[in-house]
Amino acid sequence: MTGTLYGVGLGPGDPELMTVKAARLIGAADVIAYHAARHGRSIARSIAAHHMRDGQVEELLQYPLTTETTDHPGGYQGALDDFYADCAARLAAHLDAGRDVVVLCEGDPLFYGSYMHMHKRLAHRYPAEVVPGVTSIAGASAVLGRPLVERDETLTVLPGTLPADVLAEKLRGTDSAAVLKLGRTFEKVRDALAEAGRLDEAWYVERATTDAQRVAPLKDVDPGHVPYFSLALIPSPAQLTFVPETAERTGPGEVAVVGLGPAGRPWLTPEAQEVLAGATDLVGYGPYVDRVAPNPRQTRHRTDNRVEAERARHALDLALAGARVAVVSSGDPGVFAMASAVLEAAADPRYADVPVRVVPGLTAAQAVASRAGAPLGHDYCVLSLSDQLKPWEVVAGRISAAARADLVLAIYNPASKTRTWQVAAARDLLLEHRDPATPVVVGRDVGGTQESVTVTTLGDLDPATIDMRCLLIIGSSTTRVVERADRATVYTPRRYPA
Repeated sequence: MTGTLYGVGLGPGDPELMTVKAARLIGAADVIAYHAARHGRSIARSIAAHHMRDGQVEELLQYPLTTETTDHPGGYQGALDDFYADCAARLAAHLDAGRDVVVLCEGDPLFYGSYMHMHKRLAHRYPAEVVPGVTSIAGASAVLGRPLVERDETLTVLPGTLPADVLAEKLRGTDSAAVLKLGRTFEKVRDALAEAGRLDEAWYVERATTDAQRVAPLKDVDPGHVPYFSLALIPSPAQLTFVPETAERTGPGEVAVVGLGPAGRPWLTPEAQEVLAGATDLVGYGPYVDRVAPNPRQTRHRTDNRVEAERARHALDLALAGARVAVVSSGDPGVFAMASAVLEAAADPRYADVPVRVVPGLTAAQAVASRAGAPLGHDYCVLSLSDQLKPWEVVAGRISAAARADLVLAIYNPASKTRTWQVAAARDLLLEHRDPATPVVVGRDVGGTQESVTVTTLGDLDPATIDMRCLLIIGSSTTRVVERADRATVYTPRRYPA
């Protein structure tokens, strides 16, 4: 008796959006198969991992190529056809042996899904069942908070790989649209939206429902940072004609300065989530505002990162008119962020009746420290290496003072495109008081998709590897590094030598 082939949809990325049936089949299968590019990392497997069990056979179906050229006699399509035939033969061997095979697929298996190539080759030979999943379009519409279609409207789904003129023509003739497979096609899709007169309606949604999701008006997106797992969405035009009734505002509202933590919803406190949900207006640096899931009833005010005072006054003016304003900051708003700017602006007598509160968030220093172990286990200081708002002489004096006091240092804003020499200068100042073997932790994008944590020493610290996305933790004389089976752990003992 042969096994059964299952094509299992995993949804758009959030493991909690997987169906109960999908989770049950994954846990029961003899064989788990999943596709991956040549790097071998599978998003599908990472979504399903919690439901997999020991003893299951895993079949990595690794593509021989993605978009590059090939010398295969049948060209690009010929190389893929041979690949799919080989994958089908590998799965058939398991099915012939009576093993049930689950093929994992992001989204829905038969909606631009990789599983369909196995289904076409095997479903007529073996028992086969497809378990549908939430599509990327449904996930994007949900995080955007806007309906796709209403009543007799039409929705058109397009791959970004179509020619620009075809895209523009189809975008002109539909009510709502979703354009998938962006990545390298983004600029062509953006131009087609502009040609069709739909660019101002279009939204960009990246990695919907995951911790790394990003939502923004498509016209504001940098083409240089668009991954394949993103799409363009034109929601229902009915959204544009609906004006919700709002209660009349009387008296001043309030301003809450909210810390979003270092990255993603898991780092957001319940208090911060509650304040964000109750706000009528969001104010902040554009990328930080984008980290908050859109809410149709809220107005979003995205600004540049260099206008803190103007941003603070804008938030207070909105509150004077009765708005409940959330000013968002990465990390904790009281640590090199917006809380001090808002409170400074609020000292103006005309804002005396506007309530202002600060909602704390997990700091970048805490996040990096947790990844490394416990380097902040004893006395430490937090210092910004930026000399934009204070002279370098002050920065240098504080570095030397902290080094003489044998404090652990958590260094924010170590470098930028225009500030490239300060890290080396700070290292040299520290070496006047610290052993070159002093442990140093370099955390980059902690909590984000590009997270990395490196443990090095003060003497070996390479300033060329440090940028604005990094935070440095410089150990004290008592900070220790322990090599464990999985990684190096850094800690500073709570007891200080007599």
